[in-house]
Amino acid sequence: MNSEEIRQALTGPVPSISTPFKKDGNIDYNGLHNMVDFDIAAGSKTILLTAGDSHYICMSEKEIAEVTKVVVEHTAGRAMVIAADKHYNTKKAVEFAQYVRSIGADILMVMPPDWAHSCTPETLAEHYKVISKHIPVMIVTNVFIQRGIDFGLRTLELTLSKADGVVAIKDDFHGEFARKMGLLVHDKWAVISGGQKQNHLNIHPYGCDGYLSTYMRFKPEIAHKYWNAIEENDIEKAVQIIETYDIPFFDLIGLFTGKFDAGIHGALELFGIAERWRRQPYYTISDEDMEKLSDFFKQKKLWR
Repeated sequence: MNSEEIRQALTGPVPSISTPFKKDGNIDYNGLHNMVDFDIAAGSKTILLTAGDSHYICMSEKEIAEVTKVVVEHTAGRAMVIAADKHYNTKKAVEFAQYVRSIGADILMVMPPDWAHSCTPETLAEHYKVISKHIPVMIVTNVFIQRGIDFGLRTLELTLSKADGVVAIKDDFHGEFARKMGLLVHDKWAVISGGQKQNHLNIHPYGCDGYLSTYMRFKPEIAHKYWNAIEENDIEKAVQIIETYDIPFFDLIGLFTGKFDAGIHGALELFGIAERWRRQPYYTISDEDMEKLSDFFKQKKLWR
């Protein structure tokens, strides 16, 4: 894919894959198929795996490789596939890049290690450069959050000058960093905002193609309604959608035991896409909170 095709595939709401589990903790591959099919039917041009949403922290290397392969094979060319790594050293990251490229993934989201603030902008830029020789790379900015704005921007400046194979960036830093990042990189890289619509709206005027959408994963009408407002430059309408749907939803699931991810898995079950279970020791949303979730969607006229 060329850079313009990649940018187009990342324009608009982009769903991420929350690896589904059965109650016994095994990966639910039928649920995984359902997620891919639902997201593509909802109009997504990209299927996105992430170290966080896809639960890589509680999965083995073999399972990560298998989930990636299943997603690529089941997508079957219907959408661009972004694979993800998980705190790999450069040699390991290259091996994984070669693997995901061999099975047909289009891009690799790279999350380098930085334990005890052990990296520098120079070593991170070199990390991205080396990996991008094997597959196009998406940077994820949460590695910069603990290091600060100047560290993150310096890393991106160096990467822009050294690594032609970097093609996209996903922002989880938000705020001032995101605005400066958009101005710095958007001419060369596709940019998507992580998190919620309000984070996208924060960076949109500074250069941002799309955003990671929660509603796209179970009620895509809301995601498309927001994006239509963005395309029409109707900011008042976009804010109204954020106020009506996003803020109260995240306020609700943020209060659940297990927090937002438990709530999202609950929503996936409620809408018939995959079961709610998360692998222990993660907490799975309770029946009581499932009732609160269904009441919320009923109130918003999004569920029967």
